[in-house]
Amino acid sequence: MLEIDVLTLFPEIVAAPLSQSIMGRAAEDGLVRVRAHQLRDWTHDKHRRTDDYLCGGGQGMLMKCEPIFEAVEELRRENSRVILMTPQGRTFTQPLARELAAPCCTEGGSAHYIIICGHYEGVDHRVVEQLVDLELSIGDYILTNGAIAAVIVIDAIARLLPGALGDSRSSEEESFAHGLLEAPAYTKPNNFRGLEVPPVFLSGNHAAIDQWKEEQALARTRQNRPDLYEKWLAEHPDFLTRKRKRIKPTHYKPRP
Repeated sequence: MLEIDVLTLFPEIVAAPLSQSIMGRAAEDGLVRVRAHQLRDWTHDKHRRTDDYLCGGGQGMLMKCEPIFEAVEELRRENSRVILMTPQGRTFTQPLARELAAPCCTEGGSAHYIIICGHYEGVDHRVVEQLVDLELSIGDYILTNGAIAAVIVIDAIARLLPGALGDSRSSEEESFAHGLLEAPAYTKPNNFRGLEVPPVFLSGNHAAIDQWKEEQALARTRQNRPDLYEKWLAEHPDFLTRKRKRIKPTHYKPRP
């Protein structure tokens, strides 16, 4: 089982989205258990303050050590890992999501994460030095608070648990699963307002369909994420020398 305790000033932000759809069913099936805690519950002053002015001056307020230390010390177990959501952290990626889900993907496996959600100007650095095992960022931009980012991280990890998606192949065929964006996909009707499904999907030739998907995934990645495309080429040096049809994004048409 995957167990996650989230320390935040806004527990309702965490609770609501993770109770719906796939995450809600995963919780009902006992695959994941998320507890969102109000950090103010570990304060002791009448105003329940979790922040204070920066030492040495500066703009904004900083989250205090005391409530975070007390909360983590109460919640931590022998196998716990403490994660801090912060713009200064390591960029969260699909491979990292798989790494964090891995302990729960074997029979009888489990993991326990304590996620600290930053707010204001972040947290007192003594929290990072003494408590945090992993600093995580979901991208190069700033959010109102870390609870929003925590939900994204939890969702990405939990959906990789065996049984969370129903069909194990679902997570294996998604974007980033093999270093590329996912190929375009279609459903019925085969002809909608003159827009036809690519004929290869109606051919019954699965080898041809797989090749088409690979070509289109490469074309889509080259168009939208050239950084991923170049990385993929570097990891597959033989690709450009293969005797096969050149990549032509005939059907994939990015929006202007």
